Amino acid sequence: MTGAAAAGTAPGRAVLLKRLSRSTQTAFSLLAAAAIWEIMGRFVIDSPILFVPFSRVLVRGYELWQTGELQQHIWISFIEFIGGFALASVVGILVGGVLGGSRFLKNLFEPWVSMLYSTPVIALGPLFILWLGIGVGSKIAIIFLTSVFPVLINTIIGLTTTDKTLLEVARSCGASRSQLFWKVQMPAATPFVIGGLRLGVARALVGVVVAELFGARAGLGFMILNSTQSFDTASLYVGVLILAVAGIVSVWLLKLLEERIAPWRFTEDDE
Repeated sequence: MTGAAAAGTAPGRAVLLKRLSRSTQTAFSLLAAAAIWEIMGRFVIDSPILFVPFSRVLVRGYELWQTGELQQHIWISFIEFIGGFALASVVGILVGGVLGGSRFLKNLFEPWVSMLYSTPVIALGPLFILWLGIGVGSKIAIIFLTSVFPVLINTIIGLTTTDKTLLEVARSCGASRSQLFWKVQMPAATPFVIGGLRLGVARALVGVVVAELFGARAGLGFMILNSTQSFDTASLYVGVLILAVAGIVSVWLLKLLEERIAPWRFTEDDE
């Protein structure tokens, strides 16, 4: 009994060690980047307007937090980001599923998708302000338009590139069209959908900054723009650093989601 228990805990211990090793490597990479940043700011780039040490950015972030200003900017940008990205995720997956499941609809709407995807969102910003005002609604619309197309396009690609052998086997077993879609195509497309969501997260964070260039009164993008205009380089880097951390956390959460809904894609080495 003891031997069986030890044998059962051995794989779990190995997985834990691998995860600790991976976390250590990630932490080392981040600390090394912070050290290089500090050295560059103190000894290489001798211009506080162009570049500041990492420690100065942390101090400035603490000062902004103490005044309550930073919390307000983070909260406004968080609401805009969540609203825009959540809407983009739902619409991108649903519309991508419809277009990926119908060749006729895909051929009909694909030119429109390509046209809108290639349109510079920053050129449409003033229009959203006119249509929706300078409130949160226009910001969410810009973030949505910025991030929806990677999700939509990746969903279409995932559905239309499903292994034909899998489809033929399912058809030979008498699977209906809806069963083919839900039991074969969607599981096969899951990695593409998650990949689209990862790309969408990055574009949504860029969209936060773009959206807050137009008529914003708060938010991280507003703080970055205002800091640039007032030559407050430390505050500028505080905003950029927070957005970068938000991107890292978002991608990590999406990876956990993929491990949960598509565990067959991961081997022991990936855990």
